[in-house]
Amino acid sequence: MSFQYQLLAQQLMQKIQAGEIVAGQRLPSLRQFAQQRKISLNTAKSCYELLEAQGLIYVKVKSGYFVQLQPSSSGFAIEAPEHPDFQSKMRDVSNLGLQIEIHQAAINSRLIHLGSIQLSPNLVPAKALSRSIQRALKYSKPEDFLYSDRQGHIRLREALSAHWAEDGFHIAPEQIYISNGCMPALSVMIQSLTCEGDGVIVPTPNYNGQLQLLALLKRKIIEIPANTEGFDLERLEQAMQHSGAKVCLLTANFQNPLGFCLSNAEKEKIAQLAAKYQCHVIEDDIYAECSFSAQRPLPIQYWDQQGYVVYCGSVSKSLSSAYRVGWFCLPPRLKHLHAQMIIQNVSVNTPLQLGLADLIYSRAYRQHLGQLRPKLMKQVEQYRQFIAQAFHGIDFRLNHPQGSYALWLQFPQQVDGLAMYYYALQEGINIVPGLLFGEDQRYNSCIRLNAGHELSEEIQQAIQLLADWVKSQLDSQSAA
Repeated sequence: MSFQYQLLAQQLMQKIQAGEIVAGQRLPSLRQFAQQRKISLNTAKSCYELLEAQGLIYVKVKSGYFVQLQPSSSGFAIEAPEHPDFQSKMRDVSNLGLQIEIHQAAINSRLIHLGSIQLSPNLVPAKALSRSIQRALKYSKPEDFLYSDRQGHIRLREALSAHWAEDGFHIAPEQIYISNGCMPALSVMIQSLTCEGDGVIVPTPNYNGQLQLLALLKRKIIEIPANTEGFDLERLEQAMQHSGAKVCLLTANFQNPLGFCLSNAEKEKIAQLAAKYQCHVIEDDIYAECSFSAQRPLPIQYWDQQGYVVYCGSVSKSLSSAYRVGWFCLPPRLKHLHAQMIIQNVSVNTPLQLGLADLIYSRAYRQHLGQLRPKLMKQVEQYRQFIAQAFHGIDFRLNHPQGSYALWLQFPQQVDGLAMYYYALQEGINIVPGLLFGEDQRYNSCIRLNAGHELSEEIQQAIQLLADWVKSQLDSQSAA
């Protein structure tokens, strides 16, 4: 699936590369372009920002947008990763010890940040957060200093409900439960809807943290194949129908590590399948607000008519990983679990909840998202272009995410991603090997990188070091 602004950018890129629009030529203003194409100003802006991030156009202050001169050596064709097909079956998550070891390394602040998917501190609106927390404390009520409601403070639940309504989907405050981040929310729901030994359907390659969680909870997995376009809904239906699983764990918007965003038709179909087979969908929508488009994509929950979709998320990826505020939302069908949820859920710091509510109500959070999205789009594209240069000459593949900032690299089969991880660790660099994102070593020639930090000279050197290691491995194997 491609957004409209991406299709428009592709059309302009082809004209630039064909010489129909020449270097130095001035492009129509945003307003003119929007009128010509009969699109919104936001779509026009996103189109130009994408072209700018790709180095095809540039902006002159008070003059407009112009076509950039393209060096003859610039731009490498980057193929999307390929992923194997396989038969789905219920099984245990293997390598739990390795999962935990690598997870610990991924959050080691002394290493170069290419492992854990997190934003640079420079992209966090620290001043706005500070103002909101101070304002929340100033206007807090006496009861705010007592034990808090385990469901979450009503003000934050109302703020989230109103915030989502602006993006086109509606969840009532009484359905929202505030949690200590997204993973605790997923944990509570998995434990409430399944028992030890039960299977959970997951598309792979899939976020290794989710697989680690399932292993720790002693749940089995039923994998279905995924790729950079999404996953096959026929295979999902077969798993729902024949595997015996009553829960699937899905990310429809900018899945980690592949970055795909399912179409609205696919999301609607998933909601229909969930109801047809009475198989609950636990939807992890943690990356939706990191869209490269001005419009946040809708979740599967939007199409849920029968109450089989449990919506989960957090501000960890869009605001800060340090602010452990997440949520899960019980549909009316699961209202009978309320008492159980209250017992299982861990209360979240009340001042932080009130501060986040203020950030939303003051519009500072939405302003932050408006500024973050084009920055992320440009930053991710800078990473992709630098990676293309560093690994030039190597037969590698790289995803092109439509949002978020996870990059998935695939190398020739003889490249051992786990060996690369240990080499990088010795050099003070953290990456995550593809081995952890599924079973049967299907992704052992892959790695995942974080593009949430600025592409500093230090990070460029780290990426180049990885590229040199891959080249040396391939050269030595060719010589042998």
